[in-house]
Amino acid sequence: MRAEILGKDPESTEGASPTLFATDRTDRVTYIAQGWKVTDPQVLSDVGPVPDHETLVEIPEEVLKMYALRYGQEKGADS
Repeated sequence: MRAEILGKDPESTEGASPTLFATDRTDRVTYIAQGWKVTDPQVLSDVGPVPDHETLVEIPEEVLKMYALRYGQEKGADS
């Protein structure tokens, strides 16, 4: 599997940018989010148990807009 960068958070400091990637999986469409590991006890309590093989990642809205742009472009191309 390969990952293509869609973009980084423009407000983050260098080297610590939350980033969104698209993968080239052929069996389904997936994305990889690089972000801040969630350690806030209240958030962890609100979410509930997280399996050992998973983690929670916080990413800025600006990074999610990169997904929306890509999705909109693909939908527009199909019309």
